[in-house]
Amino acid sequence: MEASRDKSAQEPAHVLVVANETVGGQKLIDAIERRAARGPIRCTVVCPQNTPKRGFVVYDDSARSAARVRLELTLDRLREMGIEARGEVMDPDPYLATQDAIREWGADEIIVSTYVYPRSGWLRRDFVERIQKWSGLPVEHVVVDLREEPVKNVLVVASQTVGGRPLIEALERRASSSPHRFTVIVPPTSTEDEDAQTRLDATLDELRRAGLQVTGYVTEPDPFRSVMNTLSHHPADEIIISTLPSQKSRWMRGDLIGKVRKASGRPVEHVVFDPAADREPAGAGAA
Repeated sequence: MEASRDKSAQEPAHVLVVANETVGGQKLIDAIERRAARGPIRCTVVCPQNTPKRGFVVYDDSARSAARVRLELTLDRLREMGIEARGEVMDPDPYLATQDAIREWGADEIIVSTYVYPRSGWLRRDFVERIQKWSGLPVEHVVVDLREEPVKNVLVVASQTVGGRPLIEALERRASSSPHRFTVIVPPTSTEDEDAQTRLDATLDELRRAGLQVTGYVTEPDPFRSVMNTLSHHPADEIIISTLPSQKSRWMRGDLIGKVRKASGRPVEHVVFDPAADREPAGAGAA
């Protein structure tokens, strides 16, 4: 009987973490670490999939990929801290997502991470109070301001040129100067571009071998819409766009650099690479 009580006492508390765009925020990680210092825990991280705030067409696969990227980065960090962690991308409604998670996996307590009020739509809808009342569980609310994060976030946009040395070197220079986190998106050259994921994977592997904190996913073919939708999912302090030389690039002919700079309000760096210097181009007129 005594052995049974000892075993029960050592069972880790199950902490349900609910966060979306702030899921990788340092203040959230710190809150989980403080909780782990009080006793063993295991975490289930729920990341409700969001939708773009802007008036662009939603590419659902990209939205889900963005949520999955944020989630996996957070799970990796928790596991590095020695915390057992799993997670799911769930219903866009945080209240429904949290209810579903508790019904599915249970929880002993909840940590909710949001932006500051009134920027947070969750707080405007009284999500924290509603889920605490519904669940009857202890709920800790963590406010994250990604603008105060010590790590700079860079959105990288490239298609055929995604593995080019000029782009790789630009990212390596940034990473060597200060902490950076890179999100690479690859708009395929067309709906028939089956190699987009292969190009992305090879680039991510190379950057990770170099020690960079990087993730990425394939988006829809329209580069401008891809950028603006991604900015709705990911924080970005600056944007790097890699294209073919202007005479070969459809992106350049469409003034992608100027459009993104104007619409996003972020600094935009343009990197040029011509794959013809190393191999035959994969297709004419793409970027």
